Amino acid sequence: MGVIYLMLIVSLIIALFFLIGFFWATKTGQYDDDYTPSVRILFDDEEISNTEPNTETNTETNGNTEV
Repeated sequence: MGVIYLMLIVSLIIALFFLIGFFWATKTGQYDDDYTPSVRILFDDEEISNTEPNTETNTETNGNTEV
């Protein structure tokens, strides 16, 4: 019977821990923006452009890439 009381106390302490964590998360603004994550997948990512010029141009092949 003593084990049941011990398990009850431990489970209440764990539940209190998660309740405090939930209140802390809502207070710090964790759940403020609930719209953006749901539509973020619909937008394309911006492509990163290569700013370095291509210095390896071969004018002898005239665009032919066969070896």
